[in-house]
Amino acid sequence: MKFRGTLLFAALLFVTGIFYAAYTPEPFPPGDKDSVIIQTMMRNLARFHYQPLQIDDELSKRAYDFYLDDVDGNRLFFTQQDIKAFEGQRLAIDDQINAGSYEFFELVQKHMDAAVDKTEKIYTEILSEPFALERGGNITLRNEDDSEWTKNDQQLRQYWEEYLKRDILNQITNKLEENAKNDSLLVKPTPEELEVTMREKTLERYQKWTERMRTGKLSIKRSQYLNALTSMFDPHTSYYRPKDKESFDIRFSGRLEGIGATLQTKDSYTRVTSLVVGGPAWKGGELEVDDLIMSVRQGDQDTIVDIKDMVVEDVVTYIRGKKGTTVILKVQKPDGAIQEISIVRDVVVIDDSFARSLVVPGRAEGEKVGYINLPSFYADFQNKDGRFSAKDIKVELEKLKEQNVDGIILDLRNNGGGSLRDVVDMSGFFIPEGPVVQVAGRGKEKEVLSDKDPSVVYDGPLVVLVNQYSASASEILAAALQDYNRAVIVGSPSTFGKGTVQRFIDLDRTIPGRSDVKPLGSVKLTMQKFYRINGGSTQLRGVVPDIILPDSRSLLETGERQQHAPLAWTSIDPAEYEQNVYTIDFMDELAARSNSRVNSNNTFQRIKQNAERVKKQSDRNTYPLALSDYQNLIRANKSEAEMYDDLFDDVVNPGVLNLVVDLEPILQDESKTARNEEFKESVSKDVYIQEAINILADMQELAK
Repeated sequence: MKFRGTLLFAALLFVTGIFYAAYTPEPFPPGDKDSVIIQTMMRNLARFHYQPLQIDDELSKRAYDFYLDDVDGNRLFFTQQDIKAFEGQRLAIDDQINAGSYEFFELVQKHMDAAVDKTEKIYTEILSEPFALERGGNITLRNEDDSEWTKNDQQLRQYWEEYLKRDILNQITNKLEENAKNDSLLVKPTPEELEVTMREKTLERYQKWTERMRTGKLSIKRSQYLNALTSMFDPHTSYYRPKDKESFDIRFSGRLEGIGATLQTKDSYTRVTSLVVGGPAWKGGELEVDDLIMSVRQGDQDTIVDIKDMVVEDVVTYIRGKKGTTVILKVQKPDGAIQEISIVRDVVVIDDSFARSLVVPGRAEGEKVGYINLPSFYADFQNKDGRFSAKDIKVELEKLKEQNVDGIILDLRNNGGGSLRDVVDMSGFFIPEGPVVQVAGRGKEKEVLSDKDPSVVYDGPLVVLVNQYSASASEILAAALQDYNRAVIVGSPSTFGKGTVQRFIDLDRTIPGRSDVKPLGSVKLTMQKFYRINGGSTQLRGVVPDIILPDSRSLLETGERQQHAPLAWTSIDPAEYEQNVYTIDFMDELAARSNSRVNSNNTFQRIKQNAERVKKQSDRNTYPLALSDYQNLIRANKSEAEMYDDLFDDVVNPGVLNLVVDLEPILQDESKTARNEEFKESVSKDVYIQEAINILADMQELAK
């Protein structure tokens, strides 16, 4: 079963002021909790969504196709016989929504339960017999984009046999390569011996997968269905269960209260997969990666909660808690030893998500360039002392100014967005008061969001680095600075192209009473589009940099246009804007100089070649099913990839330094020291930062 993972990671693409839309409660709908959720969710979409849809047969057909693709995108469970059983629901989903019922969802789940039992029998039988490793043939992997379901169980079994054989061939190929490099291994298993081992391990892995599907919480599956419905409106409108909203808030604020550990289901227990460096568990030194958590007890209670067979999200509710409270974990160590570990919860700050700065030598002797990395436009609205990206950027700018830097690079690559308020404030650090972005709702009422502070924090040369994963708030900032002709935007051919604004609505607040069914969760819905101050939208088209640099992923189909049901690009009247802080009257010359350097730069030329390789590999969906042929393919792929392993090995920006004011807290914490060294090393080897430094030097020369 394929899950799209939109709930947690939607935080990366969310522009918000984090306030609830104004609304008056409606009469509560009848029915049980699930009935109330679907009716209330759809009512709010009708009332507030930027582009509301008719709940009709057309929506029903689209939701029908989308949900089936979402549930079985890899075509491993259903056959055309199942699809035939669903056909009567194609035009009925709209009626079911209005009635607050889930007949289609329940029918699909019934067939999925049967399909899981059926496929378990299929793969168990297949994996009970050895594969003929050199028997020929090919497999073309199925997906929701262009593949039909198999006609019947016989064809489904044939596809499973090919699917599993490719899995086994891949494992054998990897193990043979690993063994070939292991000089200490005196007796190296043959492919036939490995085939036996891999079949046993694969059977165990698929059985665990099947069991997780059987025991998966119904609320999660129902949430997946509800999000198939919200996806008809646009890709960023989603339903959030209360636990999903809590996870969103944690990611958005960059902090949580707990022990600082990442957990994962392993067999019947919960395994520790990583520790947040600097967090309570890491500092305690007793809890370690690969420990299995058997039970949980609160420090002020005697009740022991056995978490065997409990899903991870439920385990987390027992382990996560308020700062200063104690949780006691009974764990089994990898060697079998049982140990009780007491951990005092604390605020776990995910500090790698906050703004950081460095000083990098410029192109000419004695020149200094300030570098600021901003991973997201974070905002912690729930804590009075919470971190806000705009405030942090202002601090970094002021520190760099004190160093008398000759220019600043603001790195927004892979920044998926965040707080709209912070991006407006941040834009104002580089311009005097004036408009930053225009926002329009479905009634076309236009609001211009402006920086109202006439002061300018930084008035020198500025380069903004972006790539195809710079989205939402990143695009607002890049677009505003580009329209004001205040900065040079540098990077991939285009940014992500998300030009819509979402708000959270707490469904509990939209209906009076019904405490028997609350909490209902929240819906994040698109209520507005934002527009550049020049009148154009960033929706779909993104921001096209002033200077485009080669990118290894530039040929892949990414961005908003690849999402399901994106809203269209539109434009409105421009705002009135101007600035005289720093203007760039030589953009064409900057681009020409950069292009000349890129064409003579071996690394950038290899990046272009690598983009072709990445595209070719991404497009491949057919694989040979003879071991020797499969090995040859994998060897060829790895050989090609290895040609580019050293792309970013060379130090191209020597002399990267921390600001002195930042050193004391870094050096007092060994975890921060280690992460800081990694950060500095990555900057020193970054060819894009090198080119940004060159562009800043050109700006200095051409401005004279």
